[in-house]
Amino acid sequence: MLEALDAYHRSGQTPFTPPGHKQGLGADPRAVAVLGPGVFRSDLLATSGLDDRSASGGVLERAQRLMADAVGATHTFFSTCGSSLSVKASMLAVAGPGEKLLVGRDAHKSVVAGLILSGMRPVWVDPQWDAERHLAHPPSVDAFDEALREHPDAKGALVTSPTPYGSCADLSALAALCHRHGLPLLVDEAWGAHLPFHDDLPTWAMDAGADVCVTSVHKMGSGLEQGSVFHLSGGLVDPAVLKSREDLLGTTSPSVLIYAALDAWRRHMVEEGKELLQNALELAGAVRSSIASIDGMHVDGRPDYVGPGLAADLDPLPVVIDVSGLGISGYRGADWLRRHHRVNLHLADHRRISAQLTYADDHDSAAALLTALRDLADNAPSLRPATAVHVPPPVELRLEQAALPRDAYFGPTEQVPLRDAMGRVAAEMVTPYPPGIPVVVPGERLNGSVLAYLASGEEAGMVVPDTADPRLATLRVVAERA
Repeated sequence: MLEALDAYHRSGQTPFTPPGHKQGLGADPRAVAVLGPGVFRSDLLATSGLDDRSASGGVLERAQRLMADAVGATHTFFSTCGSSLSVKASMLAVAGPGEKLLVGRDAHKSVVAGLILSGMRPVWVDPQWDAERHLAHPPSVDAFDEALREHPDAKGALVTSPTPYGSCADLSALAALCHRHGLPLLVDEAWGAHLPFHDDLPTWAMDAGADVCVTSVHKMGSGLEQGSVFHLSGGLVDPAVLKSREDLLGTTSPSVLIYAALDAWRRHMVEEGKELLQNALELAGAVRSSIASIDGMHVDGRPDYVGPGLAADLDPLPVVIDVSGLGISGYRGADWLRRHHRVNLHLADHRRISAQLTYADDHDSAAALLTALRDLADNAPSLRPATAVHVPPPVELRLEQAALPRDAYFGPTEQVPLRDAMGRVAAEMVTPYPPGIPVVVPGERLNGSVLAYLASGEEAGMVVPDTADPRLATLRVVAERA
């Protein structure tokens, strides 16, 4: 991609095509001053631009083959619409309207969007729940096995690994289970772009035998935002069908900037990835040790996450910090760090904050983080008391799927006060963000425990951006029959 861009610039092409700014000539100088002239200069069409009208240069195809070769996949597809698109395309390549797909209930909202758009019937597989820490880990192999026995007509299974907290599923055993039933395993590995490039990281999905793996290169790699790839191996998913589903959902105007960043990241990782990630792992270890010495802060690690009834492995680069010992919430702590130290954290929940380290971090960024965290601990008394969030146990957190997500979402709806929503069927997603895992999915019947959790969470600082009423005074539900 970068070589093709360079060739385009050297050849002196004159565009009479989109984009209308004509490589920055028509761009607002104020935009150029902020974004830089290189952004506009390299923003051009993929065909009749980077490549010719018939794409005879095969630039994109060659870049995708190189990516597949770099990670040991059979086929790789680029997406400029993020893994939110990639995971939907993968789902649609496996199941269709009315057909069943086994899905870990800790799935990202993009998976639920795929269920809504496709009309699939989800068979939810419950995550493993750490009652002490109020934290979900990927579902166990036994849970998927039980779901397959109850639903032998399922078309495949989808699991999220790593989670935004870094906990990983037993993908090898899960792939083996699915393949014994002749079914494909889809892995939403959006947080695992780095995993193929260092042996001390958790096993990545393709090496574990998964059939399709979706990866957000912009999360843990150095791609631009929205840069995603999805990989395919084995013979259970037709590559032509997968490509067709991506074409159905994707844009006809893909960003060459995003493509080029994906391709450049691949080359960087092949040439220097192991060394870069070794440095990142060493830095993460030092950061974890330093945070552990701060009174009131606990750094979640392997003993907390890995073991029977918990995760199968842990990615150490997400540094998850439990601040409940400070007597504050993660929401309040994250807001304070941004306000007073201009430090932005990856996620915050009722008791944790998380700093996502990558190979781009160094001792300077680590020092800024540690300084801010020590200051947060010193100032914790001013942030107390933490507003209590009523986290229900799993049996109450899991809601009955009373209708298909698509039927509930697109059917007649009404807006009702939160206090009147108990027993009603939700018609919208309710998703604390980040990390973007829906508490409520369209078609689920609401109960008092979940409503109390949402009300107390919103009061404590939980952000829920996808509801019609983001303040959660009301919820959108399926209209009752007259």
